[in-house]
Amino acid sequence: MNILERLQQGVTTTSADETRLLAAELAAELSPDTTLALHGDMGVGKTTFVQGLAQGLGVREHVTSPTFAIYTIYRGAGRTLVHLDAYRLENESQVESLLLEEFLISPWVLAVEWPEKTGDWLPSTARHLTLSIVGADQHRITLR
Repeated sequence: MNILERLQQGVTTTSADETRLLAAELAAELSPDTTLALHGDMGVGKTTFVQGLAQGLGVREHVTSPTFAIYTIYRGAGRTLVHLDAYRLENESQVESLLLEEFLISPWVLAVEWPEKTGDWLPSTARHLTLSIVGADQHRITLR
């Protein structure tokens, strides 16, 4: 079973490292120019997941939450990772004013935390992942 099929069934991780490894595995399977919408409450591991994506894309920089910067761009080995944290945005027009399209030079991966704050801005092809806490030190990641 490939990573996408496993994620559709839901995968439980028991550590931040395990979450990062799962995301790195996913990064290797993503087609160019993919948008990932990361749903989940505060503290469920969305940024940890993006750290794993970065690792899988060959990003050498340390990835942190761009809550106050709103987005960060990382250059990987052959692909660019754009990490958007929409938590502080109030409406879709604020996303448009960021001019993110200017940074989405193929091949890219766009990871969006708090995608519900972006309105209809996300492409219809976006892959939606839900992250949740299911127990002590257990997180569940499901592709919907």
